[in-house]
Amino acid sequence: MHPETPEQGLTLKELFAGRDLDIQGMVARLKRVADELGLAWGDRDRTYNSRLAQELGKWAEEKGKGDEFHSAVFRAYFVEGKNIGKRGVLTDLAGSVGLVKEAAKEVLETRSFRAAVDEDWRLSRERGITAVPTFVVDHNLLVGAQPYQTLEGFLRNSGVRESVK
Repeated sequence: MHPETPEQGLTLKELFAGRDLDIQGMVARLKRVADELGLAWGDRDRTYNSRLAQELGKWAEEKGKGDEFHSAVFRAYFVEGKNIGKRGVLTDLAGSVGLVKEAAKEVLETRSFRAAVDEDWRLSRERGITAVPTFVVDHNLLVGAQPYQTLEGFLRNSGVRESVK
């Protein structure tokens, strides 16, 4: 969520420069939470600009492959440390989930989903969302990857009823 990040990315130290943060501690906490949630997690030390991945994700959603594409991008970024700001990486990921790579390349070249992502960002700012994931029900927010029980409690406390099948 740092649109100012250059294509080549930044080290985490560069990203958080000037702030008195324990980067190693933050990374260790994220790894611990990922382990608790059963999520794969790598040892990345760089961050990359996710803007194009967001735009291609909107296209993948429109093509019925959103979940698969988002999972592939998650794995590429958080597990494998790939630069998801690079068009070639993104078109390969699109192809890996059954989307047409040439069509993905065209989406990235024309930036045809730029406005849709701009609108998502506008809504996020309006709602005070500053981190991902953030779960929203009405005006209630829950930030961060959460265990199932926490999500379930959040939904119940927000008035969401369990559906019966």
